[in-house]
Amino acid sequence: MTEHRRSSNARSSAVAPEVLRLSAFAAEEGGGNPAGVVLDASAMTDEEMQRTAADVGYAETAFVVDPAIDGDDRHVRVRYFSPGAEVPFCGHATIATAVALAELRGVGAFAVETPVGVVAIHTARTDTTAIDTDGADRVIASFTSVEPAVRDLDTGVADRLLRLLGLEPADLDERWPLREAFAGNWHPVVAVREQAVFDAFAFEPAAVRALMDEQGWAGTVTVVCRQSDAESGVLVVEARNLFPVGDITEDPATGSAAASLGAHLRTLGEVHPPARILVKQGRHVGAPSLLIVDVPSTGGITVSGTAQPIRTPGT
Repeated sequence: MTEHRRSSNARSSAVAPEVLRLSAFAAEEGGGNPAGVVLDASAMTDEEMQRTAADVGYAETAFVVDPAIDGDDRHVRVRYFSPGAEVPFCGHATIATAVALAELRGVGAFAVETPVGVVAIHTARTDTTAIDTDGADRVIASFTSVEPAVRDLDTGVADRLLRLLGLEPADLDERWPLREAFAGNWHPVVAVREQAVFDAFAFEPAAVRALMDEQGWAGTVTVVCRQSDAESGVLVVEARNLFPVGDITEDPATGSAAASLGAHLRTLGEVHPPARILVKQGRHVGAPSLLIVDVPSTGGITVSGTAQPIRTPGT
């Protein structure tokens, strides 16, 4: 979609953009993953979007670069920037953007054009007791990913990744082999067998970032631990998503990784569609989050959650 990019010579926006700050996928007060959202970035240059994302300082900020494609305000175009670079897709920022649009334009369906393709969005105002603790009536948003893919990870790269995480092959869950999965971004998915090992592993952010950049992993390194089997039709998984950028080391909630995990488990035959996966994330960084993943028999994976305004002191 390079035809929609604005170069450094493009007209600069005259006024600093309004940046909404929302926390997506929060499981409780103070949880979730913060995202910036600019609902009208149509006049912003690439440099301005990158600078704004760096100033906001969250893992990603979403920019609605076309707020109404062909005059349809339910059809928008979005780009995503981390503090350091543009990223192809960001799940939690998509949820935050969808909730902000629904609050402004009314709940219902949206189509979001992204650098990786069109992402279908559904929003509804509903009791969210199943997602968070207060059961407040708020907007819940769901995105359905682009067509996912799964591929084997080169053995040498897998060995290097495990060394950087301080893990041995014996630490892995043999039912979920280490592969790469895609649902907007490519994520290596590392399944750890024991909870204690999952909780204790550590990594050097700069070394992991270097490997990610080398391999083109624009999203996260996804490390998961099975919490329960899907006996009731719902599989519970805890995730740690490594995303070293700036002061950030781990992502509190990662929608694209959750969708990729759903695709990975479907390919392995570890879930039997239609299936639901509850992904718990963020405990290790003090921001508990919950992502609801619905896995159909074919096609994109659906990820659902809420987004709440981030309160600043005195508000």
